[in-house]
This record gives sequence, structure tokens and C-alpha cells, in this order.
Amino acid sequence: METSTQEPRIGFAPDGIDLSAATRDVPHKWVVVIDRDLPAGRAANAAVSVASATMALTRGVLGQDAVDADGFVHPGLPWIGCTVLGADASQLADIRARAAVSPGVALADMPTQAQHTRVYDDYLFAISSTRASDLSYYAVSVFGPRKVVDKLVKGLTLLA
Repeated sequence: METSTQEPRIGFAPDGIDLSAATRDVPHKWVVVIDRDLPAGRAANAAVSVASATMALTRGVLGQDAVDADGFVHPGLPWIGCTVLGADASQLADIRARAAVSPGVALADMPTQAQHTRVYDDYLFAISSTRASDLSYYAVSVFGPRKVVDKLVKGLTLLA
């Protein structure tokens, strides 16, 4: 059985975090690519799901908590930003395949089976019963070196 080839916890060391930097000046980039044919609710679910998985694969992406003038704490958000793009099903599969073999890239995906099961064990069974080449995706999240990520998603536009 194949195990994950993900590089665990890539991202920023504490001395590499610069909360004053513009997102375009940061050496890493994060994109979430969603199947543009999904209805809004399913697209939002797919985006949140792959973004959550990305947090487990990266470090230093979330900024510090913000405290408002009344003292209420607002949990830290991704300080590098995250671009949400749209693609068709074949583009998603292609991006996922190329990202999976790109060095220094963290990849999280949502196979279509995830939104067609309501019990996680059923999802696990559905994935284990499907050959990798037969999987299709509703979303992928890619985090890595800016030039690599830009090349992977070249030509895609913001999710509308």
C-alpha cells in the first residue's frame, strides 16, 4: 500500500514570518482550486475542507491573533493570503497530478467521494475501492514555492 509522499509541515520558520510583507513578496504561495461547476454551498465546503487539511501540512501560515479595541480576540488568519481559483474537472486532476510530484509542495485534495458520503468510514472505503487514476476531484489546495505554484495554476482565474 502506498503511503503519503507529502513533505510534512513545510512553510515558514519563526524567523521567516514577516507580517509586514505584501503577499506578492512572500516566497511561498497558497492557492485553493475549486471545480467551477460546483454549486456555491458545495464549493464553499470543498474550499474549507482542503484549507483545513493544508493547515496540518504547513507551519507558520497563520498569523498571530488580532485583538480589537474592546479586547476581543480574533484568531489569526493566513498572513500570506490564499487565492481561490476555478477550474474544470480535467484541470483539477492535472493540477493535482503535477503538484503531487513537485518538490517542496504541500498538497491537499478533496476527491468527489467526500461529498457523496455522510460517514467518514464510508468515504475511506470509497477511496480505498477506487484506483488513483479513476479519482476525480472537487478541490485541491497547493502550498509551495511561489514560482512552482504559479506554474501549476497558470491561466486559471478567480473562482466566480
